[in-house]
Amino acid sequence: MSSTLTGWLQAVALVGALALCYRPLGDHIAKLLTTGKHLRVERGLYKVVGVDADADQRWPVYLRSVLAFSAVSVLFLYGLIRLQGHLLLSLGVPQMEGHQAWNTAISFTTNTNWQSYSGEAAMGHLVQMAGLAVQNFVSAAVGIAVMATLIRGFTRNKTDRVGNFWVDLTRIVLRLLLPLAIVFALVLVAGGTIQNFHGFHELTTLAGDPQSIPGGPVASQEVIKELGTNGGGFFNANSAHPFENPNGFTNLLEIFLLLLIPFALPRTFGRMVGDNRQGYAIVAVMGLFWVASAALITFFEVQHAGVAAQAAGAGMEGKEQRFGIAASSLFAASTTLTSTGAVNSFHDSYSPFGGGLTIFNMMLGEIAPGGTGSGLYGMLILAVVAVFVAGLMVGRTPEYLGKKLGGREMKFASLYILTTPTLVLVGTGIAMALPGERAGMLNSGAHGFSEVLYAFTSAANNNGSAFAGITVNTDWYDTALGLAMVLGRFLPMVFVLALAGALARQQPVPATPGTLPTHKPLFVGLLSGVILIVVGLTYFPALALGPIAEGLH
Repeated sequence: MSSTLTGWLQAVALVGALALCYRPLGDHIAKLLTTGKHLRVERGLYKVVGVDADADQRWPVYLRSVLAFSAVSVLFLYGLIRLQGHLLLSLGVPQMEGHQAWNTAISFTTNTNWQSYSGEAAMGHLVQMAGLAVQNFVSAAVGIAVMATLIRGFTRNKTDRVGNFWVDLTRIVLRLLLPLAIVFALVLVAGGTIQNFHGFHELTTLAGDPQSIPGGPVASQEVIKELGTNGGGFFNANSAHPFENPNGFTNLLEIFLLLLIPFALPRTFGRMVGDNRQGYAIVAVMGLFWVASAALITFFEVQHAGVAAQAAGAGMEGKEQRFGIAASSLFAASTTLTSTGAVNSFHDSYSPFGGGLTIFNMMLGEIAPGGTGSGLYGMLILAVVAVFVAGLMVGRTPEYLGKKLGGREMKFASLYILTTPTLVLVGTGIAMALPGERAGMLNSGAHGFSEVLYAFTSAANNNGSAFAGITVNTDWYDTALGLAMVLGRFLPMVFVLALAGALARQQPVPATPGTLPTHKPLFVGLLSGVILIVVGLTYFPALALGPIAEGLH
């Protein structure tokens, strides 16, 4: 059986598994976000921290809670990293420099997990477990919590309350992420992923050279890294490392995990708004983009333009022999269409158009299916824009799910859409204008530009994967990419929460014969077109200077 056929069979199995989980998992998430009952352990936590679990918050208060929690998370993780040389299970690893520690703390708190360091050489076990893994849970939960407020904006009427952040955060961690992580961590261990507290084992290779083999609690971090669409690897090689991703089964499982929650959330949306057809329309758009991206990346990598390149098998450059081209391409499409950022191959070694598609996936806003929570609220923002465009074409006030979309609502949606492209393009432009930062590129010309463009696209979209081929552990890059991660994470949340508050205050309007049906194929096509035109074409000039120019050359 060819590796290509094997890859397509894996894709079919993956779609089947996701389809089976769509309804039960989506319903479970909808229930935990809407129920009024609190578990005993939850009530205990609320009492300890002084939270009134039955008091909903206005959107500015909800936002302040998100920002305060994230700020404390950054400070805690920064302190842990800076002090790790004095902590237990440090394995003798020294503390990080201040600028790199700041970049890392920002990275994991914002669900980006950008790594300008080698995991096994820069982090001890305690920091990996108590710092990075904990942020993998809570940063994913923050994204789902913000998503819940936007859905409540559509479902609530004549109120200024959008939910309670502390209740949402607690329930998502305890009732969703933690149980799934425990179950699938055991599956990963059974599949060969290591889980221990060993340090470095000094061995002698067959060539007679010394080598240090690291151990660690890998499976427990690997599972939430994928499940929470985080992406930070325990080892520098990330999911290409055999200790993190030993074989084809664990590789398929990891792709399944990073897609599981984002693809189930449209069902949650449908359940919460009382119309499952709305969820089907959203997941159809997500599925179309995901299938198209996986197919195109696989096509470009299998073809790998050039007779000499094909004869030499150059399509396998930068890819693991254990997985092959098709499984690596499927992973690349999935990790860049979500905010995961985990990699099982070297995106810098992809063909120009294959690598360009990984950049384009992130530029779309990672909405197909996107990160945990962030993918769905990004898609709903674009759905609002699509409805507004349709309203302009027929000359009537647009409305979505019974809520009118006026000037206030569209300003929030527009600011959301403009935020990330501004960060990406301005950051890339400044980097290319500075001679010292251009010198950090290991490649010249269009490919070198793609490396810089990928870095800022990954940071601003909170993906975290790297095109590589660029030296980023410098004061300037650590600072600039850190700012891109912070602004790319929290500015969009401001506009999402503000939009949720504006929608919740409205009185719903009844549907009329002139109301655009947002659950039919027409809307699926309209929304897909808006995504490509409004979002995709924003970046076309930058793409033309990078991967497109390289591919045509």
